[in-house]
Amino acid sequence: MKLLHIDSSVLGLHSISRKVSAAIVDRLRQTNPRLDITYRDLTTAPLAHLSGSHLAAAQGADAPDASVAQDLAVGQAVLDEFLAADIVVIGAPMYNFTLPSQLKAWIDRILVAGKTFKYGAEGPIGLAGDKRVIVAISRGGVYGPGTPAAAFEHLESYLRGVFAFIGVTRLEFISTDGVRVGPEHREKALAKALQAATALQAA
Repeated sequence: MKLLHIDSSVLGLHSISRKVSAAIVDRLRQTNPRLDITYRDLTTAPLAHLSGSHLAAAQGADAPDASVAQDLAVGQAVLDEFLAADIVVIGAPMYNFTLPSQLKAWIDRILVAGKTFKYGAEGPIGLAGDKRVIVAISRGGVYGPGTPAAAFEHLESYLRGVFAFIGVTRLEFISTDGVRVGPEHREKALAKALQAATALQAA
């Protein structure tokens, strides 16, 4: 069984989402010591954002230069990692009410027509429904339903939409909310998230 672990926080050792995503992977490794784990850090090895040259090449045009050709190869490797994974664990902090641009660049490389979705007579059909995706979210404030800031939540809602679009139904979220409210709240929220990680269903 293959697991793909993705981190996207720019905070390094100070990151809450990294701590929780690591705890998730540790839990799954304990339940299945033979788990084959691939790790990709989107901040130490960022992906280029899509450009007109990328999109033209995707439509069959020749890459205009070696750098674009190399980046297309990296993008294919990212897609292959995702397609090969049985489980995907993602560390996803909220930045300015949405996801980090580094994570968006990764998503742009895995949402590929004919690979993770296709269009049928009645609309899009997801092709990645055989995966389990677990997302460790960290948010500075509190954005749950009914809260004053709920309308500003564009991280979990976006990721739910993206993974539903490509057919993922085994989608789990562990959220650490209010990490900027204060030190005591931060520690309690982190402890709750880490506890949730240790209670995850076996790999």
